[in-house]
Amino acid sequence: MLMEKTNARYLAYCEILHEELIPAMGCTEPIAIAYAGAMARKVLGKLPEKIVVEASDNIIKNVKSVVVPNSGGLKGIEAAVVAGVVAGDADKMLEVICDVNSAERKAIANYLTTNEVQVNALKSSFIFDLIVTVFDENTKVAVQISNYHTNIVSITKNNKPVAFEQHCDDLSSTQITDRSFMNVRDIIDFACSVDINEVKKILQRQIDYNTAIANEGINGNWGANIGSVLLSAWGKDDVKVRAKAMAAAGSDARMSGCELPVIIVSGSGNQGLTASVPVIEYAKELKTTPDMLYRALVVSNLVTIHLKTGIGRLSAYCGAVSAGVGAGAGITWLHGGRFDEVAHTIVNALAIVSGIICDGAKPSCAGKIASAVEAGILGYHMYKNGQQFYGGEGIVTKGVENTISNVGRLGSLGMRETDKEIIRIMLGR
Repeated sequence: MLMEKTNARYLAYCEILHEELIPAMGCTEPIAIAYAGAMARKVLGKLPEKIVVEASDNIIKNVKSVVVPNSGGLKGIEAAVVAGVVAGDADKMLEVICDVNSAERKAIANYLTTNEVQVNALKSSFIFDLIVTVFDENTKVAVQISNYHTNIVSITKNNKPVAFEQHCDDLSSTQITDRSFMNVRDIIDFACSVDINEVKKILQRQIDYNTAIANEGINGNWGANIGSVLLSAWGKDDVKVRAKAMAAAGSDARMSGCELPVIIVSGSGNQGLTASVPVIEYAKELKTTPDMLYRALVVSNLVTIHLKTGIGRLSAYCGAVSAGVGAGAGITWLHGGRFDEVAHTIVNALAIVSGIICDGAKPSCAGKIASAVEAGILGYHMYKNGQQFYGGEGIVTKGVENTISNVGRLGSLGMRETDKEIIRIMLGR
């Protein structure tokens, strides 16, 4: 059933895509810290003498092992916040440190050796919560970001609130379109009916950006070179191998500090790569029209977002799983599948890889991406060959939405203690 353009859900799906498919350079957790730092320095009006970062455990987990782009190969929270404070442009949000020059890289390194930078755990009811406070002799400015990466909820100067353009938001607000109505049948209907001109620009940008960093990952020497290993081991002739390799290669590059931007999904560049690059590779193989590719990307992106909505932005549940399943759904759509085929692909894939944990952003994310994409593709081929997993088998329940609900419950509730233990292991507690 086609959706009318005046339908409230049609409008909401368009808005969700515009909210989610935004550019970022580098892993989004350190970039959020850099953004907060750049904003704090902007309000302070000069380079601070001291910086204090307070971050929730999940942010600490995701920043610990990833290279901050344009920092000269530095890792960690201290490098991220100093990059933002010394050389960031707050107006560019998740591309806050995209224009750092060589002199500024030296200034970042110098600040880290000559100025005090403290990092403290923030005890918060929010999984995603951080406060950056900068000090000079007489003034301190604090910037708080909560719930998601660009959501500045508070700016204070000497403990007094500062109203600052459109960035500030109420802490209790989500500032994003409600996603609770999303379902797979609607997503397929929307993909078939959407006026592509309403989403073409952001989808083409996703194609251009994410293909570029995937190619860089293949051609360069980044991380553990998972993408290159896949092509070397199994060759370039099989589209299934290329789909996994190119998505993994994009992660190889961005986890190791590549300065190329990506288009993120669900607040994650790795998820943005995973949801898009395999679909793009299959579209090339099938020689589909641009319109077909755009609509398949609508499916993959929205399925990824739908799955992540119940889990939450940060969890012990690996986000690449949701995006790999989304990619499988988009690939199924490219092959002519619609609701029944896509629904079975999703359930099959979730049954295979829902046990992958998130232990922070780092080079091994690329391997997890390859596994998640493999599961998405296998989920489709299972259905194509008359095979499926049935309700009552593990976390699979009859009906795609019920299984998605189970996964959301697993990721948001069931894995809370797992998440805490992962963080304790990573921080040596």
